[in-house]
Amino acid sequence: MVFSKEKPLDAEKSFTMGCVEYIATFGSVILLIMTFPFSLFWCFKVVQEYERAVIFRLGRLRTGGARGPGIFFIVPCVDSYCKVDLRTVSFDVPPQEALTKDSVTVTVDAVVYYRIQDPLNAVIKVANYSNSTRLLAMTTLRNILGTRNLAEILSDREAISHAMQTSLDVATDPWGVKVERVEIKDVSLPQQLQRAMATEAEATREARAKVIAAEGEMKASRALKEASDVINQSPAALQLRYLQTLNNISAEKNSTIIFPLPIDILSYFSNRTNNIQMV
Repeated sequence: MVFSKEKPLDAEKSFTMGCVEYIATFGSVILLIMTFPFSLFWCFKVVQEYERAVIFRLGRLRTGGARGPGIFFIVPCVDSYCKVDLRTVSFDVPPQEALTKDSVTVTVDAVVYYRIQDPLNAVIKVANYSNSTRLLAMTTLRNILGTRNLAEILSDREAISHAMQTSLDVATDPWGVKVERVEIKDVSLPQQLQRAMATEAEATREARAKVIAAEGEMKASRALKEASDVINQSPAALQLRYLQTLNNISAEKNSTIIFPLPIDILSYFSNRTNNIQMV
């Protein structure tokens, strides 16, 4: 098996100029001298602090790497340059419809943040690094969604974002692009699935509410049984409970109070009347 090793940029810069290239360069310098000082307007270029300039001379990359920030010099007619913005760029990944691992169709969109860390590779290795990164982000998002369950997509977005960022960073590294951050914005489910999940959640809540109510009834019945045992052991406690109930009722002035008469008093008067009649 034969492995081919890619030539670095330094090897590409080591090519020597040909005869035609020397003649074209010499003619450009003569033209520059003849049109001096007006030619200075086309010779000196400025790039901002956040920009770099990649210069080509007759189609070949000039030695010295990217220029900037500040002012740099080019030779008219033979030199051309390309500006590269080093600031962080963000773009929205269009909503991607994918089939999850458990055969559920979901629609997910995301946002990606990236920047250029190697201007030379961003210009030489890829035709349009911005468009290529966007297309790669859409494909990567669909591939990652296909390996996750619906529950994982809904509950573990950070893991999906991290996996997507790692995959994009590895793929775009030869282009000189550094993917800094990926965030999942929204996960959309079909309407039928949303209704089914809502019904399931409602049924779960109702079942939990019934269990809680049953536990409350059980605890209340035990408390009532203990209270009845205490009242049964002390008859005076029942009278105190009567008085406490009357006190609670008397707090409302617009209520009619019915005083409960103890049965023991009635039995006392009944027995006394019977005794008088017998005498």
